[in-house]
Amino acid sequence: MSNAVEATRAWVESVVVELELCPFAREVLAAGRVRFIESPARDPEALLADLDSELARLLRTPVADLDTTLLVHPHTLVDFADYNDFLDPAEALLRARGCEGVVQLASFHPEYVFADSAHDDPANWTNRSPHPMLHLLREQSVTDAIAAFAGAADIPARNAERLRELGEAEMRSRRACCRSARASARCVGS
Repeated sequence: MSNAVEATRAWVESVVVELELCPFAREVLAAGRVRFIESPARDPEALLADLDSELARLLRTPVADLDTTLLVHPHTLVDFADYNDFLDPAEALLRARGCEGVVQLASFHPEYVFADSAHDDPANWTNRSPHPMLHLLREQSVTDAIAAFAGAADIPARNAERLRELGEAEMRSRRACCRSARASARCVGS
């Protein structure tokens, strides 16, 4: 497993799952239905090709075997503005493949900032992963999870409140731990 993938997996475990930012993640992760893969891409065009390949893999694999894919790309789009600009061609690729309503794209980046948020708002840490990443989710899985979870509409506000309570220093510490060697063995329960 690459360092970037190891750090991302540790982040999913110690931030997304442990802090319950996504209450649906624990089950899918425990079942082994999350694909963590590092793109070797060094430019946006190569990353788009890798995204296309991972999209095809997700669509041809039964949901019982693969529910979601985290495409980590530590070598390209490290600037958040460039990453944000890339999301339009990435979404266009999903449309071109006829995936609207089938697969959705979630975005994560070390410097993620929500459009309506200040850069230093701790709520941004819900999407601040150790490395730039594209998350492919099956729409039906998202729909099913939301239907089964009372209060799903409150998740974003709850997450923002929780991360503001924890503060930026705690979130920086968790991410730094995830990036360190043997992260998954040490970061859960930070």
